[in-house]
Amino acid sequence: MVTRRPNAVIAISIVLAGAILAIAVLLLAQMRDDALRRAQDAVFNVSLLVERDVSRNLEIYDLSLRAVIDGLNQPGVLELPPKIRQMVLFDGSISAKDMGSVFVLDEHGNVRFDSRELVATPLNLANRDYFKVQRDSPDAGLFISHPFNPSGREEDLRIALSRRISRPDGSFGGVVVGTLRLTYFHRLFDGMKLGPSGSMALMLADGTMLMRRPYDPKTIGINLTGTANYTRFVQRPSGDFFGTAAIDHVERWYAFRHIDAYPLILDVALSTRDIYVQWRRRAWIIGTLIGALDLTIIALAILFSQQLRRRREAEEELHELARTDGLTGLNNRRSFEEHLNEEWRRAQRNGWPLSLLLIDVDYFKNFNDLYGHPAGDEALIGVARCIADGIRRPGDTAARYGGEEFAVLLPDTDEAGALCIAGKIRAAVEGLQCRHVASAHHVLTVSVGAATAHGLAIATYRALVDAADEALYHAKDAGRNRVMSYLASADDAHAEGDAVTPDINRRGAD
Repeated sequence: MVTRRPNAVIAISIVLAGAILAIAVLLLAQMRDDALRRAQDAVFNVSLLVERDVSRNLEIYDLSLRAVIDGLNQPGVLELPPKIRQMVLFDGSISAKDMGSVFVLDEHGNVRFDSRELVATPLNLANRDYFKVQRDSPDAGLFISHPFNPSGREEDLRIALSRRISRPDGSFGGVVVGTLRLTYFHRLFDGMKLGPSGSMALMLADGTMLMRRPYDPKTIGINLTGTANYTRFVQRPSGDFFGTAAIDHVERWYAFRHIDAYPLILDVALSTRDIYVQWRRRAWIIGTLIGALDLTIIALAILFSQQLRRRREAEEELHELARTDGLTGLNNRRSFEEHLNEEWRRAQRNGWPLSLLLIDVDYFKNFNDLYGHPAGDEALIGVARCIADGIRRPGDTAARYGGEEFAVLLPDTDEAGALCIAGKIRAAVEGLQCRHVASAHHVLTVSVGAATAHGLAIATYRALVDAADEALYHAKDAGRNRVMSYLASADDAHAEGDAVTPDINRRGAD
């Protein structure tokens, strides 16, 4: 079936190439999902690690602040010598890296004690946010301030952690406050692998930026309230989403969480470009290979279909040659008999008349002997052309029946129609005016025998051939260059042309 339809090969190859492409697309889609899941797992792990580190250090610092408050409430501590009082109030963790001084402020904001000095420098901090919040809110708990820079140096950016000192009656007795340098967060963030365009940010619950990676000191302290990402941060305790950063406008996948017990929000984000960079590289390689494979399949299919087409054309040409007379281009005898058999059955089935003409070139042997075989071939070609021009309907069939004899099959044609066509063919051949001095008519002519089968008068297609052959015999016997009709049920004869056709009977009655 495929060899008969070369285009089907191309169609099958396109379907196959499409199937391979679809499988590759599904595979790449799965690989893309896998790349995102791996990135998400990495981000969750990083955010969890950072959250725990920050929580632990803030908890340690908070415990130090609580220890100062507990020390202040102990009887006699304030009366201790300054050096011993320092040791009681301020433990060793306060001197850890990135931690600044711890101050004890009275109810007016004046520094009473300093963890780094035995005698506190006179200083009033009543205007700071961490003092105001603790003064005005008895239940503020641990308060984390906005970033500030006491020295003006970039590396000295810090935040303050404060707790309220309450008197036994619950009234405000001051504040314990300690500072934490933001370099701690800077180093912590830099130690995480987030790709070239990844980001990490720690901000206060009110949207104030404390630290961000990639680091830019200009972003410290800005407020992100109103941005799309911050709006999502405050809607849930944790989550993830695709979003675009308001600061650098890079599209990233964000995972965020609120740090437990502290008014802090941590977000970790990977650039979508970084997430899919390896996937894109593999997708390009796989896509190129699949594309090349598909093109190769289709190209081979096209070449194969062309070969099939050439083969089919060659087979058709051979088939045509096997059915066609090589000299005249008409059907050969074998092909003609196949048509005759088929048309006979159709005529019998439908009750149609079927006519047959047998045509013979008059004195053709003498013509060949006199003018030579090349001239004889040209004469036969001319006769074949007249015959082909004399039949117009698609169902009519003309053939070279043998030597100088031709046959014409006329389906659904009665005797009168057959005689009319035969007469035109005879006249057309005579009209060629092909010189033939050995003929009584001095030009090349043909004799035609016609027979028509209709009903039961002629029982088989072989009998139809015999009837047409008998009519041709009588046409030659009557002087050639004429048309004779075989009459199955009458003694009349029909003639057409220059000569009058004599009466004939069936050959068996002669």
